[in-house]
Amino acid sequence: MRRLIWLLLVVVAVSLAACAQATPAPTEAPKPTEAPKPTEAPKPTEAPKPTEAPAFEPLVVTDESCESSKVKEIKALDEYTVQFTLCKPDPAFLAKIAFQPFFIRPREWIEANANEANKETLLTQPVGTGPYKIEKWFRGDKIVFKRFEDYWGEPAKTETLVFRWAKEGAQRLLELQAGTADYITKVSPDDFETVKNDPNLVLLPVRNPNIFYIAFINTVKPFDDVRVRRAIAMGIDRERIVKNYYPEGSEVADFFTPCVIENGCVGEPWYSFDPEAANKLLDEVGLTKNDEGVRFETKIYYRDVFRVYLPEPSKVAVEIQNQLMENLGIKAEVIVMESGEFIAKSTAGELDGLYLLGWGADYLHVTNFLDFHFSKNNPQYGEPYPEIYEPLEKAATIADPEEARPYYEEANNAIRELVPMIPVAHGAAADAARADVKNAKAAVLGPPELWTFEPEGRDTLVYLKAAEPISLYCADETDGESLDACKMVTEGLYQYTADGEMVPRLAEKCEITENSTVVTCTLRKGVKFHDGSTLDANDVVRSFDALLNEASPYHVGNTGAFEYPSYFFGLMNKQE
Repeated sequence: MRRLIWLLLVVVAVSLAACAQATPAPTEAPKPTEAPKPTEAPKPTEAPKPTEAPAFEPLVVTDESCESSKVKEIKALDEYTVQFTLCKPDPAFLAKIAFQPFFIRPREWIEANANEANKETLLTQPVGTGPYKIEKWFRGDKIVFKRFEDYWGEPAKTETLVFRWAKEGAQRLLELQAGTADYITKVSPDDFETVKNDPNLVLLPVRNPNIFYIAFINTVKPFDDVRVRRAIAMGIDRERIVKNYYPEGSEVADFFTPCVIENGCVGEPWYSFDPEAANKLLDEVGLTKNDEGVRFETKIYYRDVFRVYLPEPSKVAVEIQNQLMENLGIKAEVIVMESGEFIAKSTAGELDGLYLLGWGADYLHVTNFLDFHFSKNNPQYGEPYPEIYEPLEKAATIADPEEARPYYEEANNAIRELVPMIPVAHGAAADAARADVKNAKAAVLGPPELWTFEPEGRDTLVYLKAAEPISLYCADETDGESLDACKMVTEGLYQYTADGEMVPRLAEKCEITENSTVVTCTLRKGVKFHDGSTLDANDVVRSFDALLNEASPYHVGNTGAFEYPSYFFGLMNKQE
């Protein structure tokens, strides 16, 4: 029995052991998988900081010597302030820089194009801030301008402006009558009545101050004797010339400078026509008449170019020739010269006789007439006259017109006494327009404000001049045709209105301080150039550097003469 029990226990034990081997030990419940830590959202990439505009680095141009220039320094004080420091006071400074050669171009455009490699762009594709931008110059035919849509002021009335040219006044009038032109310049005096009597046209008087004169070279005999010059001054009937050859509104000149300009007509007026007194002077000199009634022979030089101051050059030359012989017994040969040669030789004092020349105002100040023509550096009358240029030098530094008046009176009286030339006429002139062109008006100085004109039913304005522009880089041009075109595209710190009023343009204002030798100009903000750049003070400095600073690498132009900058201010850092 016990044995049986023992066997049963063994069997149970073996079975339990087998079960233990067959049934694996229970696996520990896996630890719950830890939820992955949430991936941190990447830090947002910081937006790149906007590239800061480079700090404004003001330009400066200097000429400490003041030997050849009236300007000592041109400096950008900050982005919108430019300062001019003068060598001595110049009361006409703002009036001078209101003239087209001193208008502003972008610094970058000047630096890219004022060189021999890109000279064609410099001369033909100007970039400015004006109401029109140039589209294309078709050489020998026309220049097409388009309205500048980002213009800072009132936009141009027409989308397209076309400059064309025709030499003859009759041709210009025919085009105006036919409607192929909307505005023409320099109506021939004989056509004034035709325009007035045509209901489709309107005559527009031009009030540009000017002077026509007969000049002498005082190093050429017998004009080296002041009595001979004075005799001719009294022996020419100037009133007859004006009456017969000038349009209505012209005046006999009693002074070199027109009286509309302050201090122009102070002093003693010119000699009256007095052939008897004139002949007595010639007798006194010993210039007696020969058997043919001739005292001496000379020449009369002129150029056959229509100008407001001399609208009938060939007829006036013959009139003077006849008067010299009839009134004084002086036999003169009339010689017409090519325009460029005539200007070069007359202004250099190289003509051996009388010559017929004139001048139209560039800016409205007496210095524009007297200082150029009678300065000690001008050889056009032969040896300069200190009795004239010394009081002018004093007057030119005085801002107060009343304080300057005695010096201009002294200079005018010296001109009358010494007779370097004979003032003859202040010529009147007129432009004309189609009657349906709204706002058409001639300007006192330079071209009319064409961007304000509005032809009825047309979005193109055609402006017809007497000649084609030479170039459109007016820092180095003097012809009116070039200057007219430049005024459509470029603007100055100051400019003249059509009525001759000088007003700020790209400058909000200019202040003159420190004994009238420092001029500080604050610029308008937000003014755009045609290339999209924005006007700042460095554009002004570089523009003046290019035209006034002879040492600048950007002093490059059409001829390189830079006549107006040189005449108005002298050139900085003059090169030998």
